[in-house]
Amino acid sequence: MTNLAKLEIHALDVSGKNYMSWAVGAKMHLRGNELLKAIDKSETTSDEKKAKAMIFLLHHIHDDLKEEYITKEDPADLWQLLKDRFDHQKYVILPRAKHDWLNLRFQD
Repeated sequence: MTNLAKLEIHALDVSGKNYMSWAVGAKMHLRGNELLKAIDKSETTSDEKKAKAMIFLLHHIHDDLKEEYITKEDPADLWQLLKDRFDHQKYVILPRAKHDWLNLRFQD
């Protein structure tokens, strides 16, 4: 169990190309530390948990993104802004991946 605490996720890139893996890793880490409610607007959490979640999120994003979102104090706001900015990838990448997979099977 102590090895789980040592696991780190890669920082979110400015281009957002690793957003999906970053978001999954960040959610798992926040859930493991009982901080997942801090990124949910509908939940109420203590200021200490919000601060811990914010520190984690800021620590795991690129420096340029940190500077852009430095004025955000609520981790739920930061999470939503990053989601709005980068979450469109699954709508772009997934259909192409499915198309490539079908074509790959036909070539087989």
